[in-house]
Amino acid sequence: MELRTETVLEMSEVESDGGSSEGDEDYESLPAHASLGTHMTAGAVAGVLEHTVMYPVDSVKTRMQSLQPDPKAQYRSVYSALKRIVRTEGLLRPLRGLNITVLGAGPAHALYFACYERIKHNLSDVIQNGGNSHIANGVAGSVATLLHDAFMNPAEVVKQRMQMYNSPYRSLYDCILTVSRKEGLAAFYRSYSTQLTMNIPFQAVHFITYEFMQEHFNPQRQYRPETHILSGAAAGAVSAALTTPLDVCKTLLNTQENVALSSAHVSGQLSGMVNALRTVYRLGGMPAFFKGVRARVIYQMPSTAISWSVYEFFKYFLTQQELHIQELRRDAHKASPT
Repeated sequence: MELRTETVLEMSEVESDGGSSEGDEDYESLPAHASLGTHMTAGAVAGVLEHTVMYPVDSVKTRMQSLQPDPKAQYRSVYSALKRIVRTEGLLRPLRGLNITVLGAGPAHALYFACYERIKHNLSDVIQNGGNSHIANGVAGSVATLLHDAFMNPAEVVKQRMQMYNSPYRSLYDCILTVSRKEGLAAFYRSYSTQLTMNIPFQAVHFITYEFMQEHFNPQRQYRPETHILSGAAAGAVSAALTTPLDVCKTLLNTQENVALSSAHVSGQLSGMVNALRTVYRLGGMPAFFKGVRARVIYQMPSTAISWSVYEFFKYFLTQQELHIQELRRDAHKASPT
């Protein structure tokens, strides 16, 4: 997403001379160095919209990853699942738990994108002299995940428990209070190691794929919404499919399904990625690791496309506003009497 300083200067010189390159009439170049506040604001808006728009599909995905689902909660497809949930449990049931997700997504994605941009820029300067480096993209995405998941993991625990069929919790507050009383505060981070184990490769593949697609379809790194949507969708699909087995384990650790754990003769609370992997395999073999893969891809493709397109738009828009304000200040300073 970053342009080398030399490229930006050259493009500025061309524009100041009245010339333009092919395609510049419709699209503007993305900012080379947006401010930290711009990255955080754009990231927060993108994160909230990403999780909000596709939340009903995420609810279906959580249920489809159940290892021992209730007969009334066994679904053939995402569409049939949504249709049955709305018909039997109410119109708003697929949105249960959305409030905690929105509360976590804002700050989590603000830190996520700001950290990614800063680390990517610094590493790219070292590795590729400011050019695009897949190593820098992967490392930056992995480090950014540490901050993101620290905020989102408790929200994920509450969200997934409220998404499950016949969830016993009456409200967000009831869920937080009940879990903390019965299982302790550690329950909100029981899946953190698994979350990181899943999300670090997920985000590494995600960012590398996105930047790779941008390199081929948008080599001038201009603000082109269609390329951000396409690149985001591709990045989401690839990374989601590859990391589904770990997502199944994370769901089991978050929800602590009583029926599934009893079938696997697990007493108490299940913890640890190794135990989760062993339990999933014991209950369903290798196919169990890919439960809900279609729903996960269907959810991740548009949500990642939304996230990147919104993020790139707000990053561009806010930077242009900052530049406009700076120009007004310079003009006012020049016009003021000395």
